[in-house]
Amino acid sequence: MGAVATTSGSPANSPAARLAAQIEFIAECDKLKEIFRQTINTTSRRAENDAEHSWHLCLCVIVLAEHANASNLDVLRVLKMLIVHDLVEIDAGDTFAYDTAAMAHQHEREAVAAERIFGLLPADQAREFRGLWDEFEEKQTLEARFATAVDRFQPMLLNCRSQGAAWNRHGITHDRVVGRNRHIAEGSAELWHYAEKMLQEVVDAGHLAKGPGQPPVKA
Repeated sequence: MGAVATTSGSPANSPAARLAAQIEFIAECDKLKEIFRQTINTTSRRAENDAEHSWHLCLCVIVLAEHANASNLDVLRVLKMLIVHDLVEIDAGDTFAYDTAAMAHQHEREAVAAERIFGLLPADQAREFRGLWDEFEEKQTLEARFATAVDRFQPMLLNCRSQGAAWNRHGITHDRVVGRNRHIAEGSAELWHYAEKMLQEVVDAGHLAKGPGQPPVKA
């Protein structure tokens, strides 16, 4: 039996069909620009979208890679991971990091989205992209841990530079921020040390409330 023809008349395994599939994937991913996050941009104070978030994460990796716990970090792999890991939110939407009810089923929703979205690509690239997404989710490799560290740090930075706007809107306190983000240290102890100081400055300025049982804010 001959190769299955595409709607354009090219065989499914031809270079033309491969390119067409890749272009469809790229066009589909434009939808990421329409997925808005809880974090706000520091200047306009509008909600950051997922595409902006992904770009900013990659910039963080390029600038901050020297602070990773691993001296032999594969920076290109980290960048690939961060470019693809939020594409699933085209279908699954953004899940607020402190919404415990939504977080309970986040992985299942996003895994279904990963199948559809990465499945638009030629089979070899679909496997590669899904593998990168799975690696990020499992957080077992040096690259995944640093990617996670940056993914947690960037929203904290924007929140701190916007006087805790998103945290305050949802009643998020210092203890919850620390509990959610302390895993940054698994990818970069230095970055977590900086984040702790950054958080304390926001608390001291009165922009982030302490949680129950925590010491009072400095006078």
